[in-house]
Amino acid sequence: MASEIASLLETQLGEIEISQFANGETRVWVKEGKVEHRVVVVQSLSSPTNEHLVELCLIVDALRRVGASEITAVIPWMGYSKQDKIFRPGEPLSAKVVAQILQSAQIDKIITIDLHNRATLGFFDLPIRELSARPILMEYFKKKVGTKTLVVAPDEGAVKASTELARELGVPIVYVDKKRDLTTGEVSVVGMSRSVAGGDLIVTDDNVFTGSTLLQVAKELKEAGAKTIRVGLTHHLYVPHVQEKLEDSEIDEIVVTNTVSERGQVRGKKSSKLKIVSVAQMIVDELG
Repeated sequence: MASEIASLLETQLGEIEISQFANGETRVWVKEGKVEHRVVVVQSLSSPTNEHLVELCLIVDALRRVGASEITAVIPWMGYSKQDKIFRPGEPLSAKVVAQILQSAQIDKIITIDLHNRATLGFFDLPIRELSARPILMEYFKKKVGTKTLVVAPDEGAVKASTELARELGVPIVYVDKKRDLTTGEVSVVGMSRSVAGGDLIVTDDNVFTGSTLLQVAKELKEAGAKTIRVGLTHHLYVPHVQEKLEDSEIDEIVVTNTVSERGQVRGKKSSKLKIVSVAQMIVDELG
């Protein structure tokens, strides 16, 4: 993504070397010499999350020391963003801790995409801009709309975004009511707002981790008579073995953005159902 952004900005991609000392500590070397201009650092906090977080902070510090006048950090996937609240006594407020770590690196501005919870923005004292990949996904799905297209909101958290997509596409929406077994963690669909029989379904959400909930909902939608199921997601975290699950699932196509690079993340064969669209132009528009 950094290469694509540099190309769109008609500028060069900076040269940097990242390695590790024998004891596992990260070593960063910005090989540009003197830097006396604005710099954009692109780093998703994907797996290995902790390494990427430390790398980003060290890169920013190194850039400051060689004279960078302004540093914008593009963090397409904000790691720890799902840990945005304290779920049990004794747990940290992890998203806030990571925000404080990033701010200690003297970043001037952060650009991120589709946070799990917009309340996370309040953890930052520095300027942070959250972009949305939904318009990009909408443009993709516009080409797929037919007379039997339905948008599905797979859970309560996806209702707002799914409703907006359905309105933009001019198609009906289906609300899914599901429950989770607190003992086994298994998810089952207990109701739908309308029939999906014979429908070409579009399911949207912000991310896929293990995919267990999404795959179970897709299975039950197919059992309810859905003809096709297409899924649109901003973030794909490429958790090990999820590719195989996607390939064997009832989903016909899964569209994700490049907020997380598949390079170095995919173990084994990438699912043939996966379609990747770029958010680079959207980021460049924000950079101005």
